[in-house]
Amino acid sequence: MTKPEIFAKTEDKTELEEGALFAPNFDANGLLPAIVTSAETGEVLMFAYMNAEALALSIKTGEAHYWSRARQALWRKGETSGNCQHIVEMRTDCDQDVLWLRVEMAGSGACCHTGRNSCFYRAVPLGANSTGALVPVDAERQFDPEAVYGHADAAKGTLKTP
Repeated sequence: MTKPEIFAKTEDKTELEEGALFAPNFDANGLLPAIVTSAETGEVLMFAYMNAEALALSIKTGEAHYWSRARQALWRKGETSGNCQHIVEMRTDCDQDVLWLRVEMAGSGACCHTGRNSCFYRAVPLGANSTGALVPVDAERQFDPEAVYGHADAAKGTLKTP
């Protein structure tokens, strides 16, 4: 038995790009990329994927839910750490194949499973003299991942947890 479609579909480009119909354009794996920023600062916090169930739950509850490709599981952001994301605004792009979530963080305010405010805490140097070594940016931890998740790998930033 196949799961019924939760969201509308349209092949009408004008309706998709200009109309009021929300018809998310999931990829071949049933996923939709989501860019997440702080509603307060505008800082990019993370990038994740949503499947139809995660999107429907996010809309219904106002809390961000995602699909973990690594674990093949649905998860509510902050269900383990307490650092939940309350959605202030959700937007879709012109062809409805990407979402932008503006969120308020609960808990310590850290978004990343490594304990940092943002998952984007390292800069890639540019230019001819670049050594290729990443440069820490706003890399201070807001919580100890090993204490929160109970895994040594989490503290190293190698464990993919919610």
